[in-house]
Amino acid sequence: MSPVRSPHHLKPRVAITVGDVAGVGPEISLHCAAMAAVNGKCQPILIGPAEAMQKIALKLGLTLPRVITESEWVGHTAGVPLLIDCGQIATPELRPGKFSAETGQASFDAVDLAIRQCLDGQFDALVTGPIQKEAWHAAGTGFLGHTELLAQRTHTEEYCMMLSGHSVSSVLCTIHLPLVDAIAALSVESISRAIRLGGLAMERKHGRPPRITVLGLNPHAGENGLLSHGEERDLICPAIAEAQRWQAERQLGWQIVGPVPPDTAFTPAMRARSDVHICMYHDQGLIPLKALCFDDAVNVTLGLPLVRTSVDHGTAMDLAWQGQASPNSMLSAIDMAVDLCQRPPHH
Repeated sequence: MSPVRSPHHLKPRVAITVGDVAGVGPEISLHCAAMAAVNGKCQPILIGPAEAMQKIALKLGLTLPRVITESEWVGHTAGVPLLIDCGQIATPELRPGKFSAETGQASFDAVDLAIRQCLDGQFDALVTGPIQKEAWHAAGTGFLGHTELLAQRTHTEEYCMMLSGHSVSSVLCTIHLPLVDAIAALSVESISRAIRLGGLAMERKHGRPPRITVLGLNPHAGENGLLSHGEERDLICPAIAEAQRWQAERQLGWQIVGPVPPDTAFTPAMRARSDVHICMYHDQGLIPLKALCFDDAVNVTLGLPLVRTSVDHGTAMDLAWQGQASPNSMLSAIDMAVDLCQRPPHH
């Protein structure tokens, strides 16, 4: 059952999971939910353990939204910030910076609930706060992180991660793998998929054919085989050709260039000519992005049947519950989620 919208309240409803309550996710979520700029563009609905959130709000002097249960949310029409109580935490033992299997299970339950409700049409978009992967592992969730859970729950086979800031957007062909394993995991299919999904995301964002830059894997993009084991020749070039055929058949007008040397792909001139960079592994895309856009970068999962964005930082356990964590990445994630859910796919 989907909530019935009031004719006077047509703002997107954005689910915001607060992340691991031992980290900075709760405080940045509370900050954002209380901001007039956020409430002017959407209805923020936080999802997390209410008692833990109350403890953190009291410690930092932050406003706790009205707390409701999952069943109370169904059919709710008021456009005010809310907190859906989800996840069990032994609050007296909870300490800042001390994650556990318990905090991991609570953050997992919140994301799982948000995904279900997005698929049921109760939310227009999902914004996820930072989780602690070790805590998910300790809880025995069976998932490494958000991306894998989202793909499984939505039955999505073709997906990838994009990190986007004010001057750079990087799509990753492989994500959280040791570097040796990431290189071994590269394939024509995975690279072509990243090009296609990245292009569709940029088309949706900009409303025009995108300019796509595909990076090489090796120094100097392999130097025509002198500095490679043939990855550019055997994997990246065929993937570019496959993506070119795919977009040409659909007459999309995309501009795809590459493979370009990774060490020059993010120069000012190259960034000016690129809407998105297709990167072969995690750090190839994230090092330049975080150097250039750390405070406003957003994580977006491409290929899903729902809009999902996330902060581009971790739980920052050393800063937890001190009131020092910046909400800027969360604000950017909310902005992008609202923008994307109001823009239908171009194709």
